[in-house]
Amino acid sequence: MTDGADGTGGSEPETSDSLRTFGAVVQALREHVGLTREEFATLVRYSKHTVASIELGRRMPDPVFVERGEDALGNTGALRKASPHVTRKPGLAAWFRMWARLEQEAISLYTYECRVLPGLLQTRAYAQAVSFGVPPLPNEEELDQRITARLLRQNLLSTRRKPPCAFSFIVEQAVLERHTGGEEATRELFDHLLDVIDRHWNVEFQIMPLRQPTHAGLDGPMQLLETPEHRWFGYSEGQESGQLISTPKAISVLQQRYAKMRSQALTPEDSRALLMRMRGAL
Repeated sequence: MTDGADGTGGSEPETSDSLRTFGAVVQALREHVGLTREEFATLVRYSKHTVASIELGRRMPDPVFVERGEDALGNTGALRKASPHVTRKPGLAAWFRMWARLEQEAISLYTYECRVLPGLLQTRAYAQAVSFGVPPLPNEEELDQRITARLLRQNLLSTRRKPPCAFSFIVEQAVLERHTGGEEATRELFDHLLDVIDRHWNVEFQIMPLRQPTHAGLDGPMQLLETPEHRWFGYSEGQESGQLISTPKAISVLQQRYAKMRSQALTPEDSRALLMRMRGAL
């Protein structure tokens, strides 16, 4: 697993022809309308360094950059049409950074996990156990940075956000039964989960039972989020790879699957009761 929402490491992906081509289009349009890089950076509200990285094909353009770039460059539609085709060589780091930026303003966030507990719900001990479990092992500095960043993301759960984000989590029972990190770490994790469920009225937590003959999530983990503009994005990750999903057709498929899983998983009330029983058995 790579350096994603719940992962354990990864490096910056390499550039690609499509990234360089997109960057060249941005630069050509900018020069066509007579803007310097500094002036364009001011208009799109990104740093000059970020704009330069995108124009040189070193950085993925996120959806906000694309929309602001269109406004600043005459709304030709070129950036909107080109952005879905931009890819990097395999690697998750850049994809997840783009997803993390979208998370900051999301009004809905849905997560299905069958491997590890979602990062937004992890404890420090659990996150450390996950990091140590999957090679290559991090050094002390890398481990501290990784876990600190993951725990800081949990501020997204706050009900003080305006508006607060509505969260739905569906987690396989097997993930909880695995007791990652040992009994003490698992007791702490279950207590933490129950606390999150009880204190955050914006969090819905469901457990997918061990025995579920019909399962809409067999293709693996997924995440979906809704922006304040009511646009939906998806995210999926695997071994040393990740993908941000934005095409309406693909989003529709993921939404159908997630809706089906919500009906197949235990209800939030039954999930909490099962979690209580599991905690009591430790």
